[in-house]
Amino acid sequence: MEQKTILVVEDNDFVRMQICRFLDDEGFETLESIDGQKALEVISNENVDMIVVDVRMEPINGFDFVRIIRGHGDKTPVLVVTGDENADILSEASKLGIMAVLKKPVQKDRLIKSVLRILHVGK
Repeated sequence: MEQKTILVVEDNDFVRMQICRFLDDEGFETLESIDGQKALEVISNENVDMIVVDVRMEPINGFDFVRIIRGHGDKTPVLVVTGDENADILSEASKLGIMAVLKKPVQKDRLIKSVLRILHVGK
């Protein structure tokens, strides 16, 4: 199986490193970005198979980031992580074609199951 590259966009250093470690342990290649602005630079220079993005970030939040890339015709699958309990997040995610929403703190098994399902990678 070819190695899949996942971009992790998260402004909290601990959470970002934890998500990357979970993915690295499963054999994925990870790229990191601390906000939506930087993530836009990454995806313009790198081939990314999937994006894991936090909702609450500055200057570009997760949903705005997804709107921007979709506006450019980028159909890369996106998984959102959030600490919010807000029901609006699910409806917004669904409108933007986001494949999954995970609650923080992110549990490794749920993250990996979601990623494998989204990427259709059999284990």
